[in-house]
Amino acid sequence: MVYRSSNVENIADAKYGLAEQHKSSAGITTKKYDVLVLDAALRQSLVAIRSLGQRGLKVAALEAETAVPAFSSRWCQQGVICPANAGSEAYLNFLERWLEQNGANVIIASSDSTVALLRQYRERLEKYAQIALARDPAMGLAINKELTLEVAGTLGLGIPRGLAVHSIQDVSAALKEIGLPAVIKPVESWLWSENQEYGARFASRLVTTVDEAKQAVEELTQLGGVTLFQQFLTGRREAISVMYANNEVHASFAQWAKRTEPPLGGTSVLRQSIPLPPDTGTQAERLIREMDLEGYAEIEFRRDRAGIPYLMEINPRLSASVEIAVRSGVDFPKLLYQWASGETIDTVSSYRVGNWMRYLKGDIMTTIEAIQQRGRPGVTPPAQAVLSFAASFLKPMDYDYVDWHDLNPAIKASMEFTSSWVGGAIVKRFSRLKRSFR
Repeated sequence: MVYRSSNVENIADAKYGLAEQHKSSAGITTKKYDVLVLDAALRQSLVAIRSLGQRGLKVAALEAETAVPAFSSRWCQQGVICPANAGSEAYLNFLERWLEQNGANVIIASSDSTVALLRQYRERLEKYAQIALARDPAMGLAINKELTLEVAGTLGLGIPRGLAVHSIQDVSAALKEIGLPAVIKPVESWLWSENQEYGARFASRLVTTVDEAKQAVEELTQLGGVTLFQQFLTGRREAISVMYANNEVHASFAQWAKRTEPPLGGTSVLRQSIPLPPDTGTQAERLIREMDLEGYAEIEFRRDRAGIPYLMEINPRLSASVEIAVRSGVDFPKLLYQWASGETIDTVSSYRVGNWMRYLKGDIMTTIEAIQQRGRPGVTPPAQAVLSFAASFLKPMDYDYVDWHDLNPAIKASMEFTSSWVGGAIVKRFSRLKRSFR
């Protein structure tokens, strides 16, 4: 059941459409949820809804848009559409009023914008529910790539050669030190405007020329942020997911990404579960313990051509690729809920290796991008990209969204993809492909 409102300020008087909820002379009687999952349009949010709902928990989900396949899940008892942008003050007011009216034991967030909001207003929101995120100062270290690398350096972990770049004027010095190609990434992925009226998410860029480097720095520092100018590494991308609390690692899981979207350092769209590597597995645990970063975190590494691992960053929130861990036997959403709600946290000592997981929409996009960006460093040649994409259909694997006991989200996602992407974005991309071959 989906709740919609066009008036953020009148939430308390709105009808939620729940049979159990009604107004009375004594006030408002509400149904209390075990968990509210924010960012419901994200893949990892659907995984959390399914995981927790199957365990008998009452799950509600919230998103700041209408096309949300997760709302159709049999395990989502209420879908809530917020009419304000995620991370905004109006979103905060909406969330607070919803919690006041409905109540929830735990809040789970998965996007940079909502994590930033919850971190900033944690004390205010925890009057209503526990927030399943690490606390400061650990959280501040984890979301800041420069500080994360500093901590890693003190532990002797491999870190990419890099420099902090504050403006275009610093680019020349960075080029002399690092060279090209290089990767330019924001120190923090989410930045607020000066008056905090709005925010924006910034992603890493691969640059191969001086002009590209200057443009990237200019765009990534438009809200006053700092960028890291780093060496370009071309080896295998691995991620170690960890559940840590009370000085104990309750679960660790490793995967490698064969393809990502975008091709450089984006979200993994084809990944496989692997045994915990002796080097990166140990390094990830040491880093988490040193920072005392409780809750769930994904630690990303990139290897060089010699196979030596270098730390990239930490994502201290449920990551988009977490479903492969769940399907391999490590139910991180459940562990995260247990930790946030104060329950005894299970310990998972093993999982299935060799499992493949694919995000088909993202895989289509990254294949198209590989053709468009042919010749760029680190990008698979077009013919190889197309053959690899086709060959993946012959390999036994699971697909994001597809759960035979809960098919509605997959159907909704497919319909949305067909109508909005095939009808628009993909057609435009293929048009650009035709022009690029002329």
